[in-house]
Amino acid sequence: MKPVIALVGRPNVGKSTLFNRLTKTRDAIVADFAGLTRDRHYGAGKQGSHEFIVIDTGGFEPDAVSGIYKEMAKQTRQAVTEADVVFFVVDARAGISAQDHDIAKYLRKLGKPCVLVANKSEGMTQGIQLGEFFELGLGEVFPISAAHGQGIRALVELALDPLAVDGEAVDAAEDPGVIKLAVAGRPNVGKSTLINTWLGEERLVAFDLPGTTRDAISVPFERNGQKFELVDTAGLRRKGRVFEAIEKFSVVKTLQAIESASVVLLLIDATQGVTDQDAHIAGYILESGRAVVVAVNKWDAIDEYQRELVKRSLETRLGFLKFAALHLISAQKRQGLGPLWDSIAQAYRAANCKMSTPVLTRLLLEAVQFQTPKKSGMYRPKLRYAHQGGMNPPIIVIHGNSLEHVTESYKRFLEGRFRKEFDLVGTPLRIEMKTSQNPYANKEGD
Repeated sequence: MKPVIALVGRPNVGKSTLFNRLTKTRDAIVADFAGLTRDRHYGAGKQGSHEFIVIDTGGFEPDAVSGIYKEMAKQTRQAVTEADVVFFVVDARAGISAQDHDIAKYLRKLGKPCVLVANKSEGMTQGIQLGEFFELGLGEVFPISAAHGQGIRALVELALDPLAVDGEAVDAAEDPGVIKLAVAGRPNVGKSTLINTWLGEERLVAFDLPGTTRDAISVPFERNGQKFELVDTAGLRRKGRVFEAIEKFSVVKTLQAIESASVVLLLIDATQGVTDQDAHIAGYILESGRAVVVAVNKWDAIDEYQRELVKRSLETRLGFLKFAALHLISAQKRQGLGPLWDSIAQAYRAANCKMSTPVLTRLLLEAVQFQTPKKSGMYRPKLRYAHQGGMNPPIIVIHGNSLEHVTESYKRFLEGRFRKEFDLVGTPLRIEMKTSQNPYANKEGD
């Protein structure tokens, strides 16, 4: 599981700037809980060898009792609960404030690993100007500049190095013969109903497996000789001998489940259409390279006109998942559930497909003969041979000359040819171009 970092602090200390620096993007997954005026933002980050999930929060007033500040404080407390480590961000130039003291008091009581981060500290004399922050009682002060990128990598290593051993232990225990299936989606899309239907109707033998610190639960079961492990994103609890699923939504749990899964079933509510959060989760699945199946639930609850609108929104907002199988289902009425398993198995096979070098090279040369890549200035890309560079997701590495001039549209053309030959339905496919070095490039003066 990827570790989780929560950014906490009063307003205008640079939390969002640090979030953008850690995620290397301005995009975020937003938890759009109804009735909340200020949301938590989630993103995936990577610094050096560390991959993690980062949560950005609004300004934190721990003792707020009403209005928007109470709601923002509730959001921040939830982010801290979900996190493995907290970055308490303060403004090195503005100095310490009473609100900083209140936040520090709350974090000390919580006892969760915390790093005191002094932002906007570029050009400052650390020992003298940052000394006042020691009175917050949170140990060493770590100076950074989120705007300029100073100290970010060292900060992440300081915070996450102690957590690395636990992550490796979890990965080592995985069984390669089991398909790990995560059911992902917004709250109330029917994940619980679908899970209960599977566990009940299929009469599966299910039991608890040890979970993470956030009590994530996985349920192993077997269908037609194939072993599966259902990765909990809806929140499963056991009541006697019966599993019951509850819509206890956690963005962190969903993102971690996607990361650890072999296949992700993205569940969408037909009555709501494709929302921003659906698109964000779908984008995260694609970035993670997970195999995916899309299912639109509650299809029986909408009329023909609404069905046309949903189909259009799927084409426009989830067009980047056109390689995935699409199912129109009703979990409550048990309609369309059987074919889901076929698509899940197909997506898993595609993600782990083995492609031989001779076949890939033949397909590549046939594609070039059918449609030559466009010339760019004086150069025309020459594609010579291809081989497989990895699985889950499949990676195809193409070698040749001037490949930096290959257009994105031509890569999509090649992707279509490869997908058709190997029946790669339900998995992302990544194509990497490697240009051969000119052996005479540095011998002009000889």
